[in-house]
Parts: sequence; structure tokens; C-alpha cells
Amino acid sequence: MPLSFYQSSIPVFVKALTNLRGVLQKGKAHAAARKIEESVLVNARLFPDMRPLSFQVQVATDMARGGAARLAGEEPPKFEDNETTFDQLIDRVDRTIAYLKGLKESAYEGADSRTISRPVRGEPHQFTAQNFLQQVIVPNLFFHCTTAYDILRHNGVELAKGDFLGTMD
Repeated sequence: MPLSFYQSSIPVFVKALTNLRGVLQKGKAHAAARKIEESVLVNARLFPDMRPLSFQVQVATDMARGGAARLAGEEPPKFEDNETTFDQLIDRVDRTIAYLKGLKESAYEGADSRTISRPVRGEPHQFTAQNFLQQVIVPNLFFHCTTAYDILRHNGVELAKGDFLGTMD
């Protein structure tokens, strides 16, 4: 039996965000232990022309939430991009995970025949559901989770590959 769109997306998204949550918790603990103002890490970047940690978490959650909703034929709930603390970023991740866990597997029936319209560099673009999942959502989700991890690791947070990958169940 082939994997459904639900099975190929929701568990993957939840796991990536759960691991991101753990990375953020370690960042928060690191800041507290070293008496570093949280805003220093929340606003940290890998390079001046790159976006900060807060943006990476915002986009990772947007990708998971928006991708999951659109594959289910729904419009995603909107979150404001106004997080300035680790607690707020963790809450955003938690709200996204709760949303994902609330989606019904039955909503994904017929997803393989859906066309998803999304702007690409300001221009409208049509995606098959498979292309949208495999070429847009998954790579973007992992890019932004990886960049969040890298920003914190670069700033001295003791993280390892296992923090990014999580448990192997």
C-alpha cells in the first residue's frame, strides 16, 4: 500500500517541528545559563544578509502549517510574525504542531488530484500536490529548521546531530 499524502506529510512535519522545539529549548537554556539576553540569540544571523533565528522559526512553521492545510484543500490559519522571545517561538511551534495533529487523515483523500496555486517570486504558479509537497514544502521546512539549528550552534548552544534528528522511532 503506497504512502498517503497525510502519512507523507503530517508525521514528517510534526517530527521536524518537535525537534525544532527541542533546539529552541536548548537555546533558551543556553541564554539563561550564560546570562545572555534572549534577544541576542533570537535576532542572531549566520551572516549579515541572512534572516534571523525568529524568521527561520516563523517560516518553518508557516511551511508546515500552510503546506498541510493546502494539501488538505484548506486555507491555513494565519499567525502574526511578532515573536521576540524563545517562549514565544516555542509557543508558535506548539500551536503549529497542535494544528497539524488536529487535521483529519480523511481530508487528504484525493490530494493527489489537487492543484495548488502559490506565488513564486511574486508570480502565480501551479503545483501538483506531489510536487508541492516534495519540491516546495519539505525542502523549505528542513532548510529553515536547519538554519535555526545552525544559528544557535554557531552561537555556542551545545547541539548535536541527535538534536536535529530526534529519536528514531
